[in-house]
Amino acid sequence: MFNKIIKRGNRKGSRGDGAEPGARSAAPSSSSGGGGAAGAAPVTINHASRATAASPSSPTSPHVAPSALATNMAAGAASPPLLEPLPLLRDVAAADRPGLLLRKLRLVAALFDLSDSLKHPREKEAKRQALLELIDYVQAPAQAAGANAPARLPDHVQEALVAAISTNIFRPLPPALHESAAAIDPGAAPDDEEEPYLDPSWPHLQLVYELLLRYVVSPDTDTKVAKRYVDHGFVLRLLDLFDSEDPREREYLKTVLHRIYGKFMVHRPFIRKAINNVFYRFIFETQRHNGIGELLEILGSIINGFALPMKEEHKLFLSRALIPLHKPKSVAIYHQQLSYCIVQFVEKDYKLADTVIRGLLKFWPVTNCQKEVLFLGELEEVLEATQSAEFQRCMVPLFKQIGRCLNSSHFQVAERALFLWNNDHIVSLIAQNRGAIFPIIFEALERNIQSHWNQAVHGLTANVRKMFLEMDSELFEECQQKYMEKQAKAKEMQERRESAWRQLEAVVAAKAAADDMVLVN
Repeated sequence: MFNKIIKRGNRKGSRGDGAEPGARSAAPSSSSGGGGAAGAAPVTINHASRATAASPSSPTSPHVAPSALATNMAAGAASPPLLEPLPLLRDVAAADRPGLLLRKLRLVAALFDLSDSLKHPREKEAKRQALLELIDYVQAPAQAAGANAPARLPDHVQEALVAAISTNIFRPLPPALHESAAAIDPGAAPDDEEEPYLDPSWPHLQLVYELLLRYVVSPDTDTKVAKRYVDHGFVLRLLDLFDSEDPREREYLKTVLHRIYGKFMVHRPFIRKAINNVFYRFIFETQRHNGIGELLEILGSIINGFALPMKEEHKLFLSRALIPLHKPKSVAIYHQQLSYCIVQFVEKDYKLADTVIRGLLKFWPVTNCQKEVLFLGELEEVLEATQSAEFQRCMVPLFKQIGRCLNSSHFQVAERALFLWNNDHIVSLIAQNRGAIFPIIFEALERNIQSHWNQAVHGLTANVRKMFLEMDSELFEECQQKYMEKQAKAKEMQERRESAWRQLEAVVAAKAAADDMVLVN
């Protein structure tokens, strides 16, 4: 515990001075639309917890370099190599480039203390220049090397490239903010509004991620060869890094994993299953993770590409992972991405609307009003994609819940529920099934008219009530008559109850008076 506190203090103290010399200004931005996340602008997010990523040298790490070349490269990363002048790749013959690439990758695999700018400044700058040159080389079109030239990235070079990237990015993540606070004060509550932590080594890591991204999207990268190095263990360790507190790193990870999913078709089922496992652990164990929003963004585009009829695997993913993601308290952080994924499923297969709506009702918040407003917004989007047959299956429990929302003392909840009647598609569904819906909703509307404290809710309720009257005046009068009868019965029952209590009090008082007289005598 003491080591965690010391480590956290060192991390906060090194935020401003951990960058490599000149790395921030020279870090290249993505040159293609698919790269997406090369910019270093911070993205403001809230914090959650993480499980620390495994160290590249950890014996329990799932990814092991497939040959002695990668193993030796990882083993030599701890001690910086002697600096030797290396020529530029463009200045050597094509036949000599593989050997030069290996020497440069050996330099890239060397690790330096980025918290101290005075240590190994020349080596850090040489490594930065090597990364920049490798990025340019990997993303250069194949035609530049000539039609009859040897392969630009031979197998052993690709192996060394992935090993060097792994050595740099797969590292133990710093302790999370809430973990440090808990170590100092176990009773301290996490501060969700604290600024996101920015890794001081990011200018260096950004170049490494850019190299990985360029390697994955390069047309010279043969998936039959690359899948031996970008394997299941590599993917699992990438997913571990999604718990990084630095939003810039998570943006790069999102882009890289999405491109791996698109290019390596053999990995697609495994990636979906691995993301499922991250969600399960988040929902049922930790309820803390920094990268849920980014993983949901990846899934949004994946779901959009699902073929019809939808596989049972995908339906199980919806019911077992996506819908339960509404349960954690931190749902507001990633709700926009979650809602998009849910709506994508309903738009793909309208028969899933009943499953989704009942799932929302199952996890409907009871005491969290802000969360309830989010659920109502998502419910409207789902209902827009719902057809009449599926609507009829769930309309009774649905409008019982909407009725409770209408009578909420929190005006934003009541207001958001009343806004559902501004949606033409939802109004048409209600009109088609008004015989079942009017009796459920009518009492909630009358209560708002009579006793709700907020004037805006009063006005919206009056508009909805008028809409019902114009839609079916006979049914409206019937519901009104039943409501008045119910109120009269309730009033009569209340009067009987009060009368019974008065009689009981009189009997008790008379008995007490008689007992007092006996005692006096």
